[in-house]
Amino acid sequence: MGIATENQPQQQHKNFQLLQASPEASSEADKKRWMLNDFDIGKPLGRGKFGHVYLAREKRSNHVVALKVLFKSQLKQSQVEHQLRREVEIQSHLRHPNILRLYGYFYDQKRVYLILEYAAKGELYKELQKCKYFSERRAATYVASLARALIYCHGKHVIHRDIKPENLLVGAQGELKIADFGWSVHTFNRRRTMCGTLDYLPPEMVESVEHDASVDIWSLGILCFEFLYGMPPFEAKEHSDTYRRIVQVDLKFPAKPIVSSAAKDLISQMLVKDSSQRLPLKKVLEHPWIVQNADPSGVYKG
Repeated sequence: MGIATENQPQQQHKNFQLLQASPEASSEADKKRWMLNDFDIGKPLGRGKFGHVYLAREKRSNHVVALKVLFKSQLKQSQVEHQLRREVEIQSHLRHPNILRLYGYFYDQKRVYLILEYAAKGELYKELQKCKYFSERRAATYVASLARALIYCHGKHVIHRDIKPENLLVGAQGELKIADFGWSVHTFNRRRTMCGTLDYLPPEMVESVEHDASVDIWSLGILCFEFLYGMPPFEAKEHSDTYRRIVQVDLKFPAKPIVSSAAKDLISQMLVKDSSQRLPLKKVLEHPWIVQNADPSGVYKG
């Protein structure tokens, strides 16, 4: 499956049964192409580096989706076509309640359109900014649901590599959705590329040594800290200081807000320099702090 360039006309089949079934399940007669005309376009939901996201409704089924519109010229200029192909290839094959669905895509001469699940409650990082930090129950519920989603990804040999608040959306019921697979990779071996966001990078990526799926355990530990304290643990004024603090695992817990020793214990077991010694995700779910605080439904009820 590839994303469109003019000389590579591959498109998703037009078939909104795709929402429940695979494209292969459709009848031959149903295999028309998606077009912009198949959708009523609503309000803008957000803007990114390469385009905008709009609320949209598929006319035939009345299904509400988010339509991500990317400009080919900007994708080419930034040399990210390959990354986008990979993102689509990976995300379209993942089915998990805490992973945003990618239903399909289409394109015209200037743009590529991704048809995505609509997450009604929007971006998590805005909610975090508004609240400053989350309660332990809320943080634990989110961390547990992300651990389950990452276990699912790793079982399919997908490493996300860029787990952070900006890449998380909230669905209508309050469930968390991993939304951005731009840095993710389908892999069976260890990789050496530097990617992801500085504050969330594990030591092995900062030092450009080989890394594997345990990079996602590190990022989940950083996320847990940020949920509870409102800032990532290795934040510093200068990039070089952040790098140094990450490599040394210079982990300090602020006095305020007050956070339980059980939460700190979990974070300390995830933020370990030796990636093979990080607490496995299945053990994260069994950790006393998660067991005592996370809502078993996976949804924070407020």
